Amino acid sequence: MEANAQVDASAHEADAAPRLATTGTLYGVGMGPGDPELLTLKALRVLERAPVLVHFCKKGRRGNSRTIADAVVQDAAREFPLVYPYTTEIAPDHVDYVTALAAFYDDAAARLADHLGAGRDVAILSEGDPFFYGSFMHLWRRLKGRFPIEVIPGVTGMSGCWTRAGTPITWGDDVLTVLPATLPEDKLLARLAEADAAVIMKLGRHLPKVRAVLSATGLLARAVYVERGTMAGESILPLAEKSDDTAPYFSMVLVPGEGRRP
Repeated sequence: MEANAQVDASAHEADAAPRLATTGTLYGVGMGPGDPELLTLKALRVLERAPVLVHFCKKGRRGNSRTIADAVVQDAAREFPLVYPYTTEIAPDHVDYVTALAAFYDDAAARLADHLGAGRDVAILSEGDPFFYGSFMHLWRRLKGRFPIEVIPGVTGMSGCWTRAGTPITWGDDVLTVLPATLPEDKLLARLAEADAAVIMKLGRHLPKVRAVLSATGLLARAVYVERGTMAGESILPLAEKSDDTAPYFSMVLVPGEGRRP
């Protein structure tokens, strides 16, 4: 009887002991600049096993990060597209853009929290590196501290572009300046006037402004235009030889440095 009482007491204590909740892990997966062969082994492992694969996209299109994953992901049941309310339709500092994007990220974080809370790992596919101008960062900011998070770095778009262009970007003591083309013209001018080497990203409709600033700072002759670097449809040429002012969002201008070369 005494032994049975001890067993019953132990069972009761086990039932009363608090159980630690098991949640999923949020992965920010750097997908690299476009060529799937530039994915890291660690990224591949997460892509192969994560039950939820998140990718950002424009309405009616597949995101570039998801396209990169085609080489290793064929299971559509795991896909979780997040469709932006706006991309380039209005300026990013417009009140409607800011309000809509904030609500979009709040809603996306809540939906992903449901998966994570149910114990499912979630992988957010991020073109380039997740912590470099990545949409992933907006979800990371909303979910950090609530769930385990692991960020898997990736080859940045600019690294892929200067490599494909055969353009060493910094020499000796050159300082690299990275600029979004969305900046106002006066700010671009001030930054580039002091730059040893530069990368200007997110060109799109801002190419004429960027071209004018590079001409004003005497950097146009060194500038290299790269469109869809490492991706299908890649185009690379000196910016001075580009005859039009049309550029997709996923294009950039490289201005290589001219520092010490022993």
